[in-house]
Amino acid sequence: MKNEIILFENQDVRLDVNIKDDTVWLSLEQISKLFDRDKSVISRHIKNVMQEELNDSSTVAKFATVQKEGDREVSREIEYYNLDVIISVGYRVKSKNGIIFRKWANKILKEYLLKGYVVNQKRLEYLEKTVKLIDIANRIDDELEGNEAKEILKVIGDYSKALDLLDNYDHKDITKVKGSISNKKITYEECIEIINKLRFNSGSKLFALERDKGLESIIGDIYQTFDKKDVYKSIEEKACNFLYMIIKNHVFIDGNKRIGATLFIYFLQFYNILYKNGKQVIDNNTLVALTLLIAQSNPKEKDLIIDLVMNFLE
Repeated sequence: MKNEIILFENQDVRLDVNIKDDTVWLSLEQISKLFDRDKSVISRHIKNVMQEELNDSSTVAKFATVQKEGDREVSREIEYYNLDVIISVGYRVKSKNGIIFRKWANKILKEYLLKGYVVNQKRLEYLEKTVKLIDIANRIDDELEGNEAKEILKVIGDYSKALDLLDNYDHKDITKVKGSISNKKITYEECIEIINKLRFNSGSKLFALERDKGLESIIGDIYQTFDKKDVYKSIEEKACNFLYMIIKNHVFIDGNKRIGATLFIYFLQFYNILYKNGKQVIDNNTLVALTLLIAQSNPKEKDLIIDLVMNFLE
């Protein structure tokens, strides 16, 4: 995409927005105007975003910008921040203009795709998915504690990095991960044994009371075949659907999120994919964030959520 400047305007603010490299860019001063916050406040939020979520040099760029200094117009190199940073800051300051700008930016990028400026369709699709994930996070904002909110934002930020992986794959720079294959299967009895150990840490009499052997049905679903081929082909795909179905199908009267997360870890350990290069593929905080996102997501968003969890496993 060539560098262009597009006008963003609503009743509160008017901005000349840079569009380059498949995204939109705003300076510190512009973000301050957009969200109606002091530059010092926005600067602090940007610093936290860069430390906690988007520690990536591709989210910041310097553009030559003409400024008026007295009677002169002077060109200066000024730092600009891309849409990932803008969205993250907007979520933190809870500005209504953040929602308006996000929708506007998404619409503009779609238009650029139709005009032929954006070559990589997959990049735009992932941008839209990232926006949808933030919408899910917004829906559960009232239920979140500070650390949980940060972890969800970190998960969304990490997911957006898949854009670069997709671009590399499109240009044949990396090999697509196909996932792991195994003939082993977990059993219903093993899962119940693990759940029973969890009961000791629960004060609820309803914890882990199963509805109509729903867990057994889910285990059958993840191993189901069609025309002698697995419906969920890889272990990773099975694991993600296992976690999703336990949480969303409400197979237990109480404790679905906790049980789902525990059995998910057991599933990964069973197939020896919980650790890669000596590091756990999904840490505890990320697992909490994913579990909350699954619980509050709309069933229509299942493919998006599965895509999100798969991104961490791959």
